[in-house]
Amino acid sequence: MRQFRELLVTAFALFSLFFGAGNLILPPLLGFKAGPDWWLVALGFAISGVLIAILGIRAHARLQGTIFDFGSKVSPLFSLVYCYLVYAIAIGLPSPRTASVTHEMAIAPFFEVGPLTTSFIYFGLVLIFALNRNKILDIIGKLMTPAILLILLCIMGVIIFTSPFEFGEPLIMYPFSYSILEGYQTFDAIGAVVVGGVIIVSINLKNNKTYEEKRKLIANAGWLAGLTLLLVYAGLMLSAALMQSDFETDISRTALLQGMSYLALGPTGRGIFSVLVALACFTTAVGIVTGTADFVKSRFSNSQRAYVLTAAIGSLLGVLMGQLEVGYIIDVALPALMFIYPITIVLIILNVLPERWASAGVFKSVVWVTILFSVPDFLQSLDLGTYLKAVNALIPLSGVQLGWVIPATLTFLVLNARKFYFK
Repeated sequence: MRQFRELLVTAFALFSLFFGAGNLILPPLLGFKAGPDWWLVALGFAISGVLIAILGIRAHARLQGTIFDFGSKVSPLFSLVYCYLVYAIAIGLPSPRTASVTHEMAIAPFFEVGPLTTSFIYFGLVLIFALNRNKILDIIGKLMTPAILLILLCIMGVIIFTSPFEFGEPLIMYPFSYSILEGYQTFDAIGAVVVGGVIIVSINLKNNKTYEEKRKLIANAGWLAGLTLLLVYAGLMLSAALMQSDFETDISRTALLQGMSYLALGPTGRGIFSVLVALACFTTAVGIVTGTADFVKSRFSNSQRAYVLTAAIGSLLGVLMGQLEVGYIIDVALPALMFIYPITIVLIILNVLPERWASAGVFKSVVWVTILFSVPDFLQSLDLGTYLKAVNALIPLSGVQLGWVIPATLTFLVLNARKFYFK
């Protein structure tokens, strides 16, 4: 009984880590556009938005270290640059997005307030909480996840069991690859690398278990959390796919989620849901700003001045970016994610694999090949792919902006085959 309780507590902690309010706006529009192919986008989204994130936690459990350890086999310099890039992206994109989601879901529908005003007040409060750490946010965060999950189950249940099981035409040409790239926007693989160590440390402090027992607990809890995430995401996709006839095809992500909550629960239910999402967004933003400030502080001899300055800069970036529309922030984030996400995925997978398959040489080669073949996809996301048409034509999957996958896989297989052949 005690072991089962530990499993549930750990699984819930992992679920809460990845179940961000910002993520909620992604699955519905995917399902809405996919129509009858909703199950295919659910599968693609599960790979980049769920599976890789859970593997990131398992990698942390194996390393028993920090974000620096993920890239240390490549080189200390690479690891340091990677860390700075990850934190810069986190504080510049997903953090401001929480303010934008809050405005579009919880402020604009009910109050005549501009996005700049919302963003300014929102990140003013974020800065106050980041400079004055308070456990009240931890308590709110723990309450928000089950509350949002309960309302989501109500929304999905009402829609799925009361709507005709009919779908419109699919609006996505390549649903599987499209949903994999959309899964990048969850930032969950990055989240696993950045804060996954916190979960591991928490387990180490609370349990007197052996290393293998801890790994087993994290592995089982990870798969349970991942399965729950997949069911929620798939439920949102199916619900939205059944509602194609109820909304315009060019509806935004936040408007679709708002509309679904209104049709399922009425105006009161929509209002409660919007407030919960806003609070969950706020706790996420404080966590990102605080975590980034802690990282910079650790790089400058635990300087409190570095912490305050980083928190202030992060909040200012939040004000500037957070006033933009959610869809625009997602579009702006794509180029950065097309570069950093493949590297993150490869680092996670290599750190999960046994040592005999992931030596330092394999690490270096696979990571650098991944970086090299991510450049054309990165340029494509900036609409500069026309300058590399001849190159892109030679790279498999480059047409769906996954050109790094096969070269990285082949590099890994060839190096390991060669190593075992000459052994």
